[in-house]
Amino acid sequence: MNHFVVKFLFRFGLLGLSLAVPDGARAAEPKVIEAAKKEGQVVWYTTTALEVSKKFGDEFQKKYPFVRVDIFRTNNSPLVARVLSEATAGRTLWDLVGGGGELYTPIAQKKLFGQYRSPESKMLDSDLYDKNAYWTAYTASTYVLGYNTRQVKKDEVPKTYEALLDPKWKGGKITVDTSGGMLHALSGTWGKEKAIGYFKALAAQNPVAQDGNTLRAQLIAAGEFALGFNLAHGTQLLANRGAPTDWVALEPAVMRIIILGLAAKAPHPNAARLFYDFVISKEGQEILKSFNRVPVRNDVDPDPPRLMRGYKRVTMFPETYSDLEATQRIYNEIFHIR
Repeated sequence: MNHFVVKFLFRFGLLGLSLAVPDGARAAEPKVIEAAKKEGQVVWYTTTALEVSKKFGDEFQKKYPFVRVDIFRTNNSPLVARVLSEATAGRTLWDLVGGGGELYTPIAQKKLFGQYRSPESKMLDSDLYDKNAYWTAYTASTYVLGYNTRQVKKDEVPKTYEALLDPKWKGGKITVDTSGGMLHALSGTWGKEKAIGYFKALAAQNPVAQDGNTLRAQLIAAGEFALGFNLAHGTQLLANRGAPTDWVALEPAVMRIIILGLAAKAPHPNAARLFYDFVISKEGQEILKSFNRVPVRNDVDPDPPRLMRGYKRVTMFPETYSDLEATQRIYNEIFHIR
């Protein structure tokens, strides 16, 4: 990373960046509340940042002071390992898990998820909850094309995937993710042959594969790259801070979701349902918004709304992650990722 980039990151404060019944909600059934009182606890395993997950817990306890919220926060892989280790030992210590789609398949294969359709899901689009009631999204992030506003004029920004193949963007001007998630999702929409063909054409532009959505957004804003794929909310946060960057959603835009799932053998099933409802309630989604995360409810707009609205999207459903490893191998070969 060159000296200019380091100065830029310090300038904008980006080093170390990680980035009553509410309206529209249905009151919980009295029998569920009474049962939750007897349980007195709910255990949430989550990948959501501790400051955000703790806020959920604190606000929930204000609403239901008779239920203590215990949070175990880690990344996807150790979360899954902990859940499976408990199952091997014949125990279930968790009530809910929250995290990326990667965690769904290994837990679901062991039949460790229970079914629950929250009444709050009526405020979500149909691609944000499982038709079989095994999961519900509670936040989302969309892959968009970020660009440096000093290097690329607004009327020159590619507005389609095909426009990104223009020869003028050749030669290290583009940065792409090291994850094959976009290829995987677009294969389901375009068909595998077309999707692979497109990414091979994109690879011919000699882009630079760079891990880390936050880092890619920072490098684009710093001028290391003119354009690149990253998650919209990261670029938007930099733009809000005055960095010379903006983004456009190429359609269909690939959207990742963070899901909530209930344990099939939840130790505190009624308290778990109360907490599940709270996370996707209007009140809970406003908490997410206050942390610059993207809410998923139709009556809680992100800031700005275009983070979630105004473009066609394809959702990375948790069930599809079971085939992601094969797609990743193809993606690695296309972009020479080792």
